[in-house]
Amino acid sequence: MSTTDWNPVLRDQFAEPYWAELQAFVADERARHTVYPPHDEVFSALHLTPYADTRVVILGQDPYHGPRQAHGLCFSVRHGVRVPPSLVNVQTELRDDLGVEPPGHGNLEAWARRGVLLLNATLTVRAGQAGSHQGKGWERFTDRVIRVVNERSERVVFVLWGSSARKKGSLVDVSRHAIVSSPHPSPLSAHNGFFGSRPFSKVNDALAAAGLDPIDWSYA
Repeated sequence: MSTTDWNPVLRDQFAEPYWAELQAFVADERARHTVYPPHDEVFSALHLTPYADTRVVILGQDPYHGPRQAHGLCFSVRHGVRVPPSLVNVQTELRDDLGVEPPGHGNLEAWARRGVLLLNATLTVRAGQAGSHQGKGWERFTDRVIRVVNERSERVVFVLWGSSARKKGSLVDVSRHAIVSSPHPSPLSAHNGFFGSRPFSKVNDALAAAGLDPIDWSYA
């Protein structure tokens, strides 16, 4: 990971045995298979959203495993890539919640630049094989990311969609921070409580309750 203001708070992880094993595993996977996202975009979430500017954390699980989709931000895809079903549902809920119309693309970099950390629990995946890099060490690293954000004194809102994300709520001190949770926006579960959950207004309400400015949830 290149130097960012995350480096000082995460540097201890790079000396841990699991980190070397994880990097060797990913390098071997890249040598033998197609792996997403590209090597230089694995840490895009940390590069686009500095530690000091993190106001919201949206936690995903795996990167997308289709061609050109994953670019290091959970739920987001590049311009020109078809918007995946889960993100279609996120955009539908944002329209219904705050009136922000879907933009015809799925690129969420604008959110990242405004302090929304779009973090997957696992940062790489083999093409076409969802979950293929789970349990190799990424979760230990991203749990550490959550913990260091939790150490901040100013309120951060953690958005936890789905059962695997909600388990991470145990890492959050809710006396200082806030959690917004619901079922996952996947087509398999969105109708079981994601639609109508109004996560975006709830995030802004939680920030306002701490005297902080709301997030601009527009796409540009």
